[in-house]
Amino acid sequence: MPITHPGLQLQRLAGAIPVWHGRIIEADLLPVCESVRDGGGRLVALWGSDERVFGAGFSLHVVLVNEAGLICLTLPLSAVQPDYPDISAIFPAASRMQRAAYDLLGIRARDACDQRKWLRHAAWSEGAYPLRKDFDHPHFGSSLRSPPPHQGEEAIDRSPAENGTQTHDDYPFVQVEGQGVHEIPVGPVHAGIIEPGHFRFSVIGERVLRLEERLGYVHKGIEKLFEINSLYDGCKLAGRVSGDSTVAYAWAYAMAAESIANVTPPDIALWMRALFLERERISNHLGDLGYLGNDVAFSFGFAQFWILKEQLLRNNAELFGHRYLMDAIIPGGVRAGIDESGKQTLLAECEMLEREVRLLRSVYEEHAGVQDRFIGTGSVAPELAARLGLCGLAGRASSQAWDMRVQCASAPYGMLDVQMATHRNGDVAARVIVRFDEIFESLRLQREIMANLLGGDDLAYPVSQLPANGFGIGMVEGWRGEVMVAIHTYAEGNPDRVHPHDPSWQNWPVLEHAIIGNIVPDFPLINKSFNLSYSGHDL
Repeated sequence: MPITHPGLQLQRLAGAIPVWHGRIIEADLLPVCESVRDGGGRLVALWGSDERVFGAGFSLHVVLVNEAGLICLTLPLSAVQPDYPDISAIFPAASRMQRAAYDLLGIRARDACDQRKWLRHAAWSEGAYPLRKDFDHPHFGSSLRSPPPHQGEEAIDRSPAENGTQTHDDYPFVQVEGQGVHEIPVGPVHAGIIEPGHFRFSVIGERVLRLEERLGYVHKGIEKLFEINSLYDGCKLAGRVSGDSTVAYAWAYAMAAESIANVTPPDIALWMRALFLERERISNHLGDLGYLGNDVAFSFGFAQFWILKEQLLRNNAELFGHRYLMDAIIPGGVRAGIDESGKQTLLAECEMLEREVRLLRSVYEEHAGVQDRFIGTGSVAPELAARLGLCGLAGRASSQAWDMRVQCASAPYGMLDVQMATHRNGDVAARVIVRFDEIFESLRLQREIMANLLGGDDLAYPVSQLPANGFGIGMVEGWRGEVMVAIHTYAEGNPDRVHPHDPSWQNWPVLEHAIIGNIVPDFPLINKSFNLSYSGHDL
């Protein structure tokens, strides 16, 4: 058992990773969370579900992780007053998740210090909650279970006022006062090609005293759309939650579905999934290392790294049908394999990338101007990283030694002996070092994976229908950090509640701390060193 607590009964779910699930009572929520935290565990995700159509109320779902695996706690809530104890004092990363759960579902964290709206950008009226089954959507109707109206119908043509939505959005940012203090608002619309996010800096001169973020501007209703998608269409949707992590999301979704169906994909499919995931990791690290060079006016680095990334993307398109590997993973397996000629192409690519990246690393490390901007900038101390739940590559750069490919490894990673890349300084330079180390490790893993790709006729086993009233979780170590997808099925066996979770939920709040004491012009560099997802966070 991953944790013991009086009265707590956990059942291990079928699947590729160790997941325990149990229903709890309200009195046990805080003690169990405290026990996991005190044992070195962390919060992964928090969401809710509407189960009133089955004669129940609402439910709160909290996923925690420790070295034994994932622990999913389900707390039934009242249909009349759905609230629960605030857990943000135990896990600070829970605060925004709790606020989003209220905006979307109307379940409230009782006595939480921060109860400001998070996603309500004047998009729907007060008292309306889009993830409730009786939500009357102007385009789709109640529960989104009716076909969309044809163009020209009244539902399409209604104005925001006629729909009862708000026409303004006054967000109460925290005010910092004092002699010489002033604010710099940045966004939500930015000058470059970047997703929208608002950053409110409180500064003296150029030195940052406080940063407050406001996100949610690209809220797309993805969780609601899952309600009307089939199992396979849901996998395509999951792969588009955050386009730079399409492999990680599709694999996590497929893993959750396979857990419910108790299906294990063919061996070749598991090896192919690992190959896709490592290529996604390399691609993003190459792009970010280029961008980080660009942010310190070293355009040579930007050009060279993006030449390398472009070659990798072209090989993806040629061998697997898509530059970013979208739809390569399906429930039950994969769509694309690789032949001997393709292996030789990738082995030659590995040799080229290893040679070129090693040379570029020496250029970065020996360039005084680059190192002057990297070292000591945007530091996150290990103690702060642990307290705030920093995860993924940013966490590993601040001594948080956690990688799903090492702990709780799903097949085939248990056979690959992944060498985790870590650093202790927690600054931009450390996050750059982790990226370089992970590229070389992923190149090694690619070679080992291809040595184990020994053929096989079946790329996928059919997973056409999931059992009724099922629950499954998949979690994959994406390039940015842990990507989790939870699937609930109800009476008909279709995915009825799907919750995708991006590691950016944990890491965006830490960015507010990383900038403190730095100068405003260093914010783009610090921000890019984390490179968090807007789209994966805003859903």
